[in-house]
Amino acid sequence: MAWRVIDTEDEVWHVQAAAERHPDEKLWQLTLSFRCYDGNRKSKAFWASYPIESQSKSSVFALADRIQDDELRDVLAKHSG
Repeated sequence: MAWRVIDTEDEVWHVQAAAERHPDEKLWQLTLSFRCYDGNRKSKAFWASYPIESQSKSSVFALADRIQDDELRDVLAKHSG
């Protein structure tokens, strides 16, 4: 199930949030998974880091819930161009 569904002019993207922490790091970082499926069952996908981090994994997800759809579209624009 998608955390968020973002539509652009001609595509629908399913976005999922993930929290990652590297072995020697103290902070959890937000990473977003973007997946787009078209009618021909072809898909596009990419992962993007997002500038949210916290010592608490649950705080990362709480902050992610505040991201506006337009901000997610900006991430899409940066990675699709």
